[in-house]
Amino acid sequence: MNDLIIVGLDGSPASDAAAHWGAREALLRKLPLRLVHAVDRRPPFALPVPTTDSHPMRVQALLSETADHLRTRYNELEVSAESCVGKPADVLRDTAANAHMIVLGARGLSSVTGYVLGSVAMAVIRATVRPVVMVRAGDESAPPTSGRLASRDLVVGVDISRPCDALLAFAFDEAARRGCALHVLHSWSLPPLFGYGAAYDPRVHAQLELDANAALADALSPWRAAHPAVDVTSRASVGHAATDLVGSSSDAALAIVGRRIRRSAVGSHIGPVTHAVLHHSRAPVAVIAHA
Repeated sequence: MNDLIIVGLDGSPASDAAAHWGAREALLRKLPLRLVHAVDRRPPFALPVPTTDSHPMRVQALLSETADHLRTRYNELEVSAESCVGKPADVLRDTAANAHMIVLGARGLSSVTGYVLGSVAMAVIRATVRPVVMVRAGDESAPPTSGRLASRDLVVGVDISRPCDALLAFAFDEAARRGCALHVLHSWSLPPLFGYGAAYDPRVHAQLELDANAALADALSPWRAAHPAVDVTSRASVGHAATDLVGSSSDAALAIVGRRIRRSAVGSHIGPVTHAVLHHSRAPVAVIAHA
């Protein structure tokens, strides 16, 4: 594996925030950073187009200025930059195939309507098995360069009914590297056989909650043992997973969600919970592909 952090750069405020987030993550992991700008310059319907425009010069200026700024701000950071011709999603997917992580920007709308993830970002998330982090414009919850005393915690959502080792491995490793706490959430629904009447029986509800929290504790036990320095809290509760994750990660340094690696007749999917968190979480969101 080529150990480096990839940042997709397009000149937007969100991609600039992604570059700074990626730079600090690269320093934290002691990895080089690569800025990648991709543009599909093929004319529609194979029509000829002029080739004297200044776009290549603007791209090179963007890459050079951003790289120089990052080198100045983060003295020990190794930065490279490249401009590629092709569909941006394909270029980023192929470039990041052997990378440690890819970082992209998300354009914000408002606190009510959430954020916009363009077709490029969604295509990259669906296509790559590498971790993808989406960063909002103006986000200040970048990873600390020292790796210790992080001011904000991490939040990860898990489904304990299915294997999620890759998701927990990333979450615990990231918390250990940052020196911050990790909050693990599992949201569950009442089994249909209990019906609405049983849902309001406090004894049934309490027992189900105890069982869910015990199952979550069992799932986390080997990870706690492997990372004894990580301060871990866990909670299993009745509710909607996406709503719980978005609410719990509002002040987090990073919200971590999973995407199952599966194929269907209409292509790969990221799942409704991950989709909702990507569009509504105010924290940066890491999407981890896992079996």
